[in-house]
Amino acid sequence: MLTEAGIFVGGGGEGYSVPQELLLKYGNRHGLIAGATGTGKTVTLQILAEAFSSAGVPVFLADVKGDLSGLAKAGSETHKLHDAFTKRAGTIGFTLDYQAFPVTFWDLYGEQGHPIRTTVTEMGPLLLSRLLELTDVQEGVLNIAFRIADEEGLPLLDLKDLQSMLIWVGQNADEIGLRYGNVSAASVGAIQRQLLVLENQGGTRLFGEPALELADMMGVTSEGRGRVNILAADKLMSSPRLYATFLLWLLSELFEELPEVGNPDKPKFVFFFDEAHLLFDDAPKVLVDKVEQVARLIRSKGVGVFFITQNPADVPDDVLGQLGNRVQHALRVFTPRDRKDLRAAAETYRPNPRFSTEEAITQVGTGEAVTSFLEEKGVPSMVERTLVRPPNSQLGPITSQERAQIMALSPFGTKYDKTVDRDSAFEKLQARAEAAAREAAAAEAEKERLKGEEREFRAARRYSGRDDDAKPSRRRSSRSDSIATAFGKSLARSLGTKTGQTIVRGILGGLFKSR
Repeated sequence: MLTEAGIFVGGGGEGYSVPQELLLKYGNRHGLIAGATGTGKTVTLQILAEAFSSAGVPVFLADVKGDLSGLAKAGSETHKLHDAFTKRAGTIGFTLDYQAFPVTFWDLYGEQGHPIRTTVTEMGPLLLSRLLELTDVQEGVLNIAFRIADEEGLPLLDLKDLQSMLIWVGQNADEIGLRYGNVSAASVGAIQRQLLVLENQGGTRLFGEPALELADMMGVTSEGRGRVNILAADKLMSSPRLYATFLLWLLSELFEELPEVGNPDKPKFVFFFDEAHLLFDDAPKVLVDKVEQVARLIRSKGVGVFFITQNPADVPDDVLGQLGNRVQHALRVFTPRDRKDLRAAAETYRPNPRFSTEEAITQVGTGEAVTSFLEEKGVPSMVERTLVRPPNSQLGPITSQERAQIMALSPFGTKYDKTVDRDSAFEKLQARAEAAAREAAAAEAEKERLKGEEREFRAARRYSGRDDDAKPSRRRSSRSDSIATAFGKSLARSLGTKTGQTIVRGILGGLFKSR
């Protein structure tokens, strides 16, 4: 499996007797594993993961079909392919040593492995815009939301935090527009709809805490073997954009967090990116440029990246040019486009005078490949037809019971299996809204109290200083006096004397007062 120089991949040359090796010191120069379905790409990925782990290099790989879980269990002499493996091992001079490897299972959905999460802030607006398929205008609004959340001390940890932040941005669009630019309700609504789609795809589980700590993936066992991190991706593949964005985020985090190490004797970490075409399908130029930048610079951090895809043409030329170690399984040629891609793939190899590279790529059988690895001074070796060695771990998936047992013994279950929901943008904005509602209610109550006092004050001014009980008697007295005077005058005229007036007025006045 390991030689003094590096990793034994298989036998090439006449009779497959010449060892084909991937030098460990060039393991961070990246690589490509390509070939049509059923030609042996998964087995090649498996044996490279085994070899890096044995060399003390932790690896990460996505298990698209479930087959790679077999790395956790030793191969067996009772396996149906044991005789074929033994024969192949004898042909290439390899000694079979069945053994299991230190595997940790991860799963975005938390079903077939420990939950693996990041925060919305760590994902960032660029990758999140790619994940949500946003337009340039909508991406601008998302950038504004991230900027304001940072300035206001509002952590964006999960999707509900981002949704709440977007609501706040929409409600304060007029004020925000004066500083950051126009924010339309239509753009905010479009982003919210895309977040709803992401929720329906199960993307909610990707965001939250506890977030993944890369150091947990980069561990080495007490025996000196690198940890093999396997992401269960069979269900995740139903959301290909989520799959590709997550893996690109993980790669970007490695680039951001790891220190420069120059040219180490062996990689610090190796990352296998299966179904790599999903990363580049319909990707905007800014994203492709980011992948190229990461591929170019991350090797100085001691990280090797291997892209696994069906056709080398799936990988942009600027990225393909960064991949120094190559294992090309068979390509099928059915159309003129296939012929063009085959010719382009063959031209990327250093020619071997013994055979035509283009013909060899179409002729190699299952378990065979056309290979080229970096030699001393980083020069690509001549292309060689190689018989790939058999795996030491189990070929094919383990049972669900075996997976559950491995997860139960994992040191990361207590750390990641339970979600933590601390105060973040959602809770803080909700608290602000509740405080504002209480203040508004208090202000309204105070306003109503003042209105009531004003009504009472006005009513008091209208009725103050008057005796309601005395009013009727004064009115009756005044009226009685006027009647008595008029009657007295009339009677006096009849009597013709003032004395008569006085007498009659006194009599009548007394009568009215007695009433």
